[in-house]
Amino acid sequence: MNERDDGLFGALENDGSGAGHHPAHEDDSGTRSTERNSAHASPRKGTAERRNSRNMRAVRENSPPETQTDLFGFVPPEPREQCDPSVGRPARRKPADTTGTASPPDDDDASADRDNAQRPYAAKPTRSTQSAKLADSPAPRRRAKGVLPAEPTQDVLDLAAELPPGVRLGTSSWSFPGWRGIVYGDDYSNSKLARDGLAAYGAHPLLRSVSIDRSFYAPLTVTDYLRYAQQVPDHFRFIVKAPALITDASVRGDRGEPVSANPCFLNADLAAREFVEPCLAGLGAKAGALVFQFPPLPDQLLADPAVFVERLAAFLAALPPLPTFNATPAPNPASAQSTEASEAPSGDAPTGDGPCYAVEIRDAILLTPRFVRALRAAGVRYCVGLHARMPDPLRQAAALALMDGETPAGPLIVRWSLHSGFKYEQAKARYEPFDKLVDEDPHTREALAELAARYAIAGQPVLITTNNKAEGSAPLTCAKLARAIADEMLRMRSDSASMPE
Repeated sequence: MNERDDGLFGALENDGSGAGHHPAHEDDSGTRSTERNSAHASPRKGTAERRNSRNMRAVRENSPPETQTDLFGFVPPEPREQCDPSVGRPARRKPADTTGTASPPDDDDASADRDNAQRPYAAKPTRSTQSAKLADSPAPRRRAKGVLPAEPTQDVLDLAAELPPGVRLGTSSWSFPGWRGIVYGDDYSNSKLARDGLAAYGAHPLLRSVSIDRSFYAPLTVTDYLRYAQQVPDHFRFIVKAPALITDASVRGDRGEPVSANPCFLNADLAAREFVEPCLAGLGAKAGALVFQFPPLPDQLLADPAVFVERLAAFLAALPPLPTFNATPAPNPASAQSTEASEAPSGDAPTGDGPCYAVEIRDAILLTPRFVRALRAAGVRYCVGLHARMPDPLRQAAALALMDGETPAGPLIVRWSLHSGFKYEQAKARYEPFDKLVDEDPHTREALAELAARYAIAGQPVLITTNNKAEGSAPLTCAKLARAIADEMLRMRSDSASMPE
């Protein structure tokens, strides 16, 4: 029976359009050919003229290309010419400047993080430049070097105390000045928050997780991960996206258009060296979920999903085994000012809290029983991806039911990326500066609360991150979701207690 038509998960094909295709990028090869031909035709060309011609070519060749998203807001990874499995790394190219009109993908808030990854430190000004700035500008106001956290309200503290320690909510990245008064205690730039804001973020009682999205654009180092881990408490957990180098089936041009098959696609050796090993070495027990998020696949792969699932199964089986860590409970915020630091938080502690692998897809046609069985056989979790290209959470929950049976048998991993009614650019323009909820989605929130409560009561870890483009402000979405989860857990326990034995 064709799994596409067996109806197990309902009509999974999304009504939205598929991944867009862009026209081929127009390069300047014709211009360069003309210049070369002219040079050969005029051997007596003056030295100054030849030098000017060379300089103009150098300017064009070294200018950063304009990056453009596809129809779903996806920013391509750096084009890769080759991937030698014996070496494990593709040929290096100079990173393109992405600070222009480029936008992050529609499930990602990592634009500032990505820019800071390429330019981690600004050039030091000369003494004369510093003097000129001091002469022309008023003396700056003195302020702390770090980022101040916002003071939580008593309602937030009480709500955090109601959540089980294994329920960890968070956001996609953290570098948003609009979160002043919600997460941060003062005005800070995107770059300041990307570099120094994680400690203040981790001090928020409800934010016990975060998604590191900049790792999707290029592999991070052990030092990068270690710097993140050192800024957050022990109970904090990260969701980390694998590099597109491994999960994107296509090599993409400067405008995001696929130009050829990616030779590094599903390379398990490369995934281990460039992603798994540095991530675990840097984050340690704070590594929550290592997510392989697959952008929309090319039509030739979608034509026979079984072939892709077979390749995926082989890839997952070849990944290195993950270590096991003991659970680290979150502190009880209600007693944070008390000297009784050993007081246990309320709720159910998860039975195991080590890192896990998870797979997130962008093609609903792949969500078949064959796909779910492949993940289950490899011990890999299905990441519920809430996105306009995917079914709603209730229909995706059917995949979890097939994976786990009647009782949850592993952690719940969810990434709420985008409001179902918008594309990335529409949501971004509508919701910036992300300081309030604009389009609340109670249907999705209630469905997630029911899932989270069921997994938490079963003693399984819950990791849910939300995007600003889901409802307008990710930390405020987390607060609403936390309230819904606490209420749903209370209802489930009450129903269970009232049932006859």
